[in-house]
Amino acid sequence: MTRLFNDPDDFRDELVEGFVAANGRWVRAVPGGVVRSTRGDEPTVSLVVGGGSGHYPAFAGLVGPGLAHGAAMGNLFASPSTQQVHSVALAADQGKGVVFSYGNYAGDVLNFDAAAERLRADGIDCRTVLATDDIWSAPPEEKEKRRGIAGDLVVFKVAGAACQAGYDLDAVETVARRANDRMRSLGVAFDGCTLPGAKEPLFHVPPGRMAIGLGIHGEPGIDETDVPTAEELAELFVSKLLEEVPDGVDLAGARVVPILNGLGTVKYEELFVVYRGVHRLLTEAGAVVVDPEVGEFCTSFDMAGCSLTLLWLDEELEQLWTAPCDTPAFRRGQVSGQHTVSAEELQAKAAGADEVTEGSEESKQHAEQVARVFDAVATLLDEQADELGRIDRIAGDGDHGIGMQRGGRAAKDAARDAVGRGAGAGSTLRKAADAWGDKGGGTSGAIWAAMLDALGQAVGDTDALDARAVAAAVRAAEEAVEKAGGASVGDKTMVDAIVPFVRTLDERVEAGDDLGTAWDAAATAAHEAAEGTKELTAKLGRARSHGEKSVGTPDPGAVSFAMVVRTAHQTLWG
Repeated sequence: MTRLFNDPDDFRDELVEGFVAANGRWVRAVPGGVVRSTRGDEPTVSLVVGGGSGHYPAFAGLVGPGLAHGAAMGNLFASPSTQQVHSVALAADQGKGVVFSYGNYAGDVLNFDAAAERLRADGIDCRTVLATDDIWSAPPEEKEKRRGIAGDLVVFKVAGAACQAGYDLDAVETVARRANDRMRSLGVAFDGCTLPGAKEPLFHVPPGRMAIGLGIHGEPGIDETDVPTAEELAELFVSKLLEEVPDGVDLAGARVVPILNGLGTVKYEELFVVYRGVHRLLTEAGAVVVDPEVGEFCTSFDMAGCSLTLLWLDEELEQLWTAPCDTPAFRRGQVSGQHTVSAEELQAKAAGADEVTEGSEESKQHAEQVARVFDAVATLLDEQADELGRIDRIAGDGDHGIGMQRGGRAAKDAARDAVGRGAGAGSTLRKAADAWGDKGGGTSGAIWAAMLDALGQAVGDTDALDARAVAAAVRAAEEAVEKAGGASVGDKTMVDAIVPFVRTLDERVEAGDDLGTAWDAAATAAHEAAEGTKELTAKLGRARSHGEKSVGTPDPGAVSFAMVVRTAHQTLWG
């Protein structure tokens, strides 16, 4: 378990502060994460990586010459927010475009994609290359759905070396995608990990058993077996990964990089014993082992487990994999031609404008009502955080409650600040959206940010709001959620509660109900729909791999949405 911490809520911020203090040779802090403290003589494409904290040395430990230019750092096991990713990318950009790379998890995809849209609006070309290496999380015919685990190091290293070599944006994207296509990973665990302040691990593995196919966010394994010997584990790793040698690779004489990764508490000595078997088995199969790595490259806090990644090389990939790099946690050779960049310069690049639009008198009154709702929602989510986390742990990673709590608190503060500066209702909602997404993190943070931002855009800062205008704004918010997350009714997500809420609100307003009466009926429909998700199997997000375990438990996102809209009704109409 995790023993050394102060206030668990401050853990992420304090670890960033300590990391930067210890690694000033390589990194500078900017809002949302870290960027390189040095820059080359000539500008290059910039590689920005990221994900939740708790995976060190991924992601911040891989920032430095020859590898990443910046890392967006979310809360523990939660994706960085759109705002964090955008801020880091602005600081890292050198005028040649930005490549995003990260593991294929729903919250990361939502937030990095939204940040990419913001960069393009800023005039910065941006591309994305996902790591999808975990063979156990989806079948070969659905490789695009696979999670990214320790193989993210491969994509980062190849892309970073391509940037260093002066490749243009198209070429960096192309070679990074090829690296992802030519790697496969498999992970196992002997017990779960415990987050700071938590009393129990996110999951348990029974004594004498080993989970197969785990993720890196505290998700339990997909299968289970007796704990093997080190030799038997090597045989499991190699045999399963050799079943998926990439197309065009002839095993006889193929050059391969094995990366044996410790997830937290499996020690180097144990890893070396396992690697002994891995090396022998690969050689016996006819492969040529090149530049292997054994150590910790993508951890899961204190999880007892390990993973094996195989990268099947071609000539270009081998040159890039073996090229020099210099980062806090991964170094080889010597990178020349670097000069230091001041913290002030980087902070200025990362900073964004903080303006609000003054509202009409009517819109200011509506803004005060909005702020009252966020006050009440923040109190609600403080009270319900533990229960929402409990629901989420059944098939997810257990962070929904704390993510909603952080998002709700941030939205409350942002809304009050906006009202205090004379903002209209639309600007108040959009400021709250930005704050919720930034502090809430993860999938739910991105979804709530998209929903509230669309609501704010539709409401505006000048018009008086009647029932029809509010219903239309809520429809716009629903459309934003469906666009951002790609979920449909029946997938066991927040959408299962949002759609009945919106449809019922529309119907009751069209029937002539006043807004309070219509909202009350819509909130009831959302609650009933959220309860109905008990019977559904999760089809999206991290819970997808454990969908059968979710049956009998409602979706936490749907439950929290129903709670929020009910609280809004109680606040405004009693």
